[in-house]
Amino acid sequence: MRRIAWLLGGCLLFALPVSGAGLMELLDSMKPARPERSTLQLPSLPLTPGRGKNWVGDRMPREGTSILVLAGHADSQRMYGSGTPGWAVGVAGAAPMQAGMTDELYWNLRTARAVVAEGKKQGLNISFYDPGVRTIRNVQDPRTNWSVGQQHASEGGYVVEIHYDAYSPHGIGAGIIPAVAFGFSVMDEALAKEFGAYPYDYRGMLGAPRRGVSMLEIGMLEGALERGLRDPRQRKLTLDRIAKRVVTALREGLEQGTSLRAICAPTTGIAAYCR
Repeated sequence: MRRIAWLLGGCLLFALPVSGAGLMELLDSMKPARPERSTLQLPSLPLTPGRGKNWVGDRMPREGTSILVLAGHADSQRMYGSGTPGWAVGVAGAAPMQAGMTDELYWNLRTARAVVAEGKKQGLNISFYDPGVRTIRNVQDPRTNWSVGQQHASEGGYVVEIHYDAYSPHGIGAGIIPAVAFGFSVMDEALAKEFGAYPYDYRGMLGAPRRGVSMLEIGMLEGALERGLRDPRQRKLTLDRIAKRVVTALREGLEQGTSLRAICAPTTGIAAYCR
């Protein structure tokens, strides 16, 4: 429900100036809201009706767990699954942020690096992996996000891949799609509390979760969020604010552990509200 509330707000705000303070308020408002406080309904989207958070993460991270951050679509450009171009490029006809890659990948890379920088500043054992090669057609190639992520997860680490969702009417919005391969983690519960949650078997279960890689959708790449990223005057503020939200959730997962299970129960809404 917050998905659609934020979507409508994003469309309305896109035509209006947003100050730095206003943008911070907008980013804060993107947290999942109590479903009963909204009368808006999800439109027809590529999600099974009535399916929301259908999982509970109870796998505790090991002490000193290493967190690996990936940028979604970093190895799949110029092929199927290269990520959304974003509203500015796909609808308004703006030039891509960088030739040779979708705007989603451009922002995935910037956001992933910002998350790692903030995480290190806060003392987390966190790192970023970039395959460097933007088109790897063999999914078994050891350089891919999935291969490196699966190896890291199999050794007890936590892996999260950063994404931005498609613009309306193609996208849904923010939320964590949890890793499945090695069991549901309390780290994903913490991210669900902050961003909302998708069902673990979204779209029949995606390739990354099958390999132990969680996928975090920051939000739909449109409206005030996209403008905040594209505007050089607001870019750092936007990326820093997003990074702080992600790192705060990761720290909460590490520090609170299984206590998150009680507040992030499964729900019927796509935006899981955690109490």
